[in-house]
Amino acid sequence: MTFSGNLLILVLIHNDFRLHTPMYFFLGNLACLDASSSSVTVPRMLADLLTDVRTISLTACRAQVFFFLLFANSEAFLLAGMSYDRYVAICHPLHYSHVMSWEVCAQLSSVAWALGFSNSLIHTLCTHRLTFCGPNIIQGFFCDLPLLLQLSCTDTFINILVIFLVVLFIALPALLNTVIPYIHIFRTILRIPTKERKHKAFSTCASHLSVVFIFYGTIIFTYLRPAPSHPGISDKLVSVIYTVITPLLNPFIYSLRNKELKGALIKKLK
Repeated sequence: MTFSGNLLILVLIHNDFRLHTPMYFFLGNLACLDASSSSVTVPRMLADLLTDVRTISLTACRAQVFFFLLFANSEAFLLAGMSYDRYVAICHPLHYSHVMSWEVCAQLSSVAWALGFSNSLIHTLCTHRLTFCGPNIIQGFFCDLPLLLQLSCTDTFINILVIFLVVLFIALPALLNTVIPYIHIFRTILRIPTKERKHKAFSTCASHLSVVFIFYGTIIFTYLRPAPSHPGISDKLVSVIYTVITPLLNPFIYSLRNKELKGALIKKLK
């Protein structure tokens, strides 16, 4: 369902020339990231649920960490680019076509993927300095970086320091660049005289805001709190939410709240 929903959005955007706009260009990138991130964890998760022997090699575990971080980090930077797109569309509508040219859209998208790749590569390479003495049982449904660090019998100070520096200089700016444009957007919307125009302006941001809240809400609950010594069912449940439910919900959030996407879908079905 996740893969099909995101693939459907990609097909609709590609085939309908009315959707060849910067907003849908970023939405297509988001659909690609969601389909890819769920493909990193869900197939293996389903396979483990159907078998009694649930083992994974260290190489495969590192690969899963790399690709999961790649798509998750790229999505964070892409959401920042989408915030900037909505800021220009609402706060500077007369300059939108000039500011959000296809060259700028391609640059923002490329930067998101490049930063996601660099961030992921740094963390994955740092795991090669770790040794594992046992019992090597991952308390989760997939190989996540914090869970891998908990199993190491090597001092993980350098790995944690790298995580802190990446969060401080890369992840935090991505979050700020996602939130700050909306401060200006809300100020602009509040100055709009009529309720109808306010509602129309806010409706263009509602889907993106919903995705941002779900994405950062689950990440903050999972990573920005003291790690329990023995992860409970709530921790595993949250990991399922941001690896399975979030990529599944995003196509529904955008398609159900978007008249243009629904129109393109109805046209294709006819």
